Amino acid sequence: MALWVFGYGSLLWNPGFEVAETRLASLEDYQRSFCMHSIHHRGTEEAPGLVLALDQAPGAVCDGVALRAEPGTEDATLAYLRDRELVSSAYVERHVMLGLEDGRKVEALAYVINRDHWQYCRDLPLEEQARIIARAVGGRGPNTEYLWNTAQHLSELGIEDADLQWLADRVRDICR
Repeated sequence: MALWVFGYGSLLWNPGFEVAETRLASLEDYQRSFCMHSIHHRGTEEAPGLVLALDQAPGAVCDGVALRAEPGTEDATLAYLRDRELVSSAYVERHVMLGLEDGRKVEALAYVINRDHWQYCRDLPLEEQARIIARAVGGRGPNTEYLWNTAQHLSELGIEDADLQWLADRVRDICR
């Protein structure tokens, strides 16, 4: 059986595994938002950054990409993703149904925020998010890099995300 993974943030530009097929995809009843404090990859415990997570939101639709792992690499891909995404238990691995641009429906893995985890930070005002992202740095680099790479790749894919684009522009202004 094919292993599909839903990319909505850094997986768009840095999947980290061999991808056999990429398709635009939509996930219903979730939204992409900077609702997770990052204490490893894009911040520290002393100065957390923010990263994107899928947050349940009835009626919402999150657009991203479906990534199909190269056949024969499924076990290695799953191990890699679990090591990368489940480092602090702030994400929960879920099987979700994606609608692909060509009309197909596929079951995929998605990493969803654990609302009971202390890293969950719901409803931070956009200006506060921008200030946090502008200054945070973690083990994988500056939080700004994460934001700007994600915004750029969404734009290249033709996926609109008004809040994320506003944040990218505002953080550029703050960093000038």
